Amino acid sequence: MLALINGRILTMGNRDYERGTVLIDGGKIMEVGDRVLLPAEAEIFDVQGKTVMPGLIDAHTHLGIYEEIYRIEGNDANEYSNPVTPELRAQDGINPFDAGFRDALKGGVTTVGICPGSANVIGGTCVALKTAGRTVEEMTVRADVGMKVAFGENPKRVHGEQKRMPMTRMAVASLLREQLMKARVYLEQGNLPAREPAQVNLGLEQLSLVLQGEMPLRAHAHRADDIMTALRVAKEFQVRIVIEHCTEGHLVADYLAENRVPVVIGPSFTSRAKVELKERSFRTPGILAKAGLKVALCTDHPEVPIQYLSLCAALAVREGMEEREALKAITINAAEILGIDRQVGSIEPGKDADLLVVDGSILELKSQVEQVFVNGQPVEQH
Repeated sequence: MLALINGRILTMGNRDYERGTVLIDGGKIMEVGDRVLLPAEAEIFDVQGKTVMPGLIDAHTHLGIYEEIYRIEGNDANEYSNPVTPELRAQDGINPFDAGFRDALKGGVTTVGICPGSANVIGGTCVALKTAGRTVEEMTVRADVGMKVAFGENPKRVHGEQKRMPMTRMAVASLLREQLMKARVYLEQGNLPAREPAQVNLGLEQLSLVLQGEMPLRAHAHRADDIMTALRVAKEFQVRIVIEHCTEGHLVADYLAENRVPVVIGPSFTSRAKVELKERSFRTPGILAKAGLKVALCTDHPEVPIQYLSLCAALAVREGMEEREALKAITINAAEILGIDRQVGSIEPGKDADLLVVDGSILELKSQVEQVFVNGQPVEQH
């Protein structure tokens, strides 16, 4: 049992504390407040003058599945051989010893969403992981946080170069519709557990989870027209959807708000490396947050190194996003979009004790993350 005392506590919940205590036991937050009675056996960490906040969450990365150093040997983000691969799971391609995990902890990022890449129309299932640990099994928070699908340039380019579908945006949407229709028929044919082994289709099993509302589509879409196509398909099949990247989301903010679509914005801290990034701006998160959308920010690591997630939030604030909304975009909003908010994302009793001790505001460039706790354990950041 341990207690962080005398710190400024940003719970990212209903109440913060200028001078409070967080009591931790068994890797969970037991109590938080300004009048917490400390058990005699508690190990005390006096964090006076510091800020205690939840560990940061990057909702969209390719951490460990697209390694920085081993760009060919460590590139397991895309199965380029087929444009439709719903049977794949990011969980099976992750190297937990990738250097990016250490960088994440240095930057205060304790949980990540890891997605297959965007080469395919359907890329596979995304996973949420803690950034501390030695095996994917012990690091997994939730194994199915969404089915990755992609619109626009990437699937067109990758498979068009191989002279096969999709070569147009029409074909991208068509292939996605076709697979969702197959999954609908697959569901209608009977109870999945009762199927004979020869009848089981792993890809349709995973897409069935989308149709049943157990996980959303996680739709890579930069351009406004691709965003609208993604919404159109989701409406047709009455499935939940999250728009990933959402570079031109500010151009269709009213439509996104009308449909209450959560968005994960980024990477914005990059050059305009392709046409779809022409409108990229740190103004977009603030515009969408003010329109009433649930907004998370992402680095899309390794596109932007994961340790700069807090810098992305700071730049969004500089361009008009409210500070509280920016902090939510890298904590509780990201957790809610990933469907793991009962476990992480805020400092509340019963949640995992994933905490940061910072010597100032995480949104200030000069601030240092002095201590990281994951599951209540102090983590070495070197």
